[in-house]
Amino acid sequence: MIKEAIILAGGLGTRLRSVVSDVPKCMAPVVGKPFLHYLIEFLQKNGIENFIFSVGYLHEVIEEYLDKNYQQLPYKITLETEPMGTGGAIKLAVKKTSQKNVLVCNGDTFYKIDVDLLDKFHQRNTAACSLCLKPMYNFDRYGAVELNEDLSIKSFKEKKFYSSGLINGGMYALNIPEFSKENLPEKFSFEKDYLEKKVLNAEGKPQLYGMIQDKYFIDIGIPEDYERAQKELLHY
Repeated sequence: MIKEAIILAGGLGTRLRSVVSDVPKCMAPVVGKPFLHYLIEFLQKNGIENFIFSVGYLHEVIEEYLDKNYQQLPYKITLETEPMGTGGAIKLAVKKTSQKNVLVCNGDTFYKIDVDLLDKFHQRNTAACSLCLKPMYNFDRYGAVELNEDLSIKSFKEKKFYSSGLINGGMYALNIPEFSKENLPEKFSFEKDYLEKKVLNAEGKPQLYGMIQDKYFIDIGIPEDYERAQKELLHY
């Protein structure tokens, strides 16, 4: 079972600056606690034992919080000294992993998935990467993901208005040896330069799979959803 997670917590959070300007996005206060708190607690309840925090912008704030509040938590830190993109951040973080398969998640997104189900799905398909996909309706903030009948990824569609579709929920089961085989640059987008370009491997076989999990999902990247989190996470 997956017991290790990489949390991407290095984003600049430019769209959230109007309401949260002095801390990294994952540290935005939600009901009196940093958003990161809810993510850590949820992952621990789902069997994650070891954490790797990929930090960058205002990293001192995150490191101080972890040192003060999670002294018993087994975790490591990887630091982006300059923006490396989501892919570069993951490439740096996987150097500190100890498992073959790890969970990768965004520090500004809370997607209440069943990690064990994702892990079993990932192992069953011997996937290089398995994505959790959230069904959405009437959205234009995200692109859509299309699946083949065997649940391998067919395509990633651009951002535009969709009346319904599946979005990439930003939680992945990642096979570290397979990912590390790729000849990827130091700075790149995990979504654009890895996922979208690696739907098939060199032999033309699927290597990315998508598991639909219609669970609670919130991304606090914009002020409207950040405000929504204050109500929805009140009793979590």
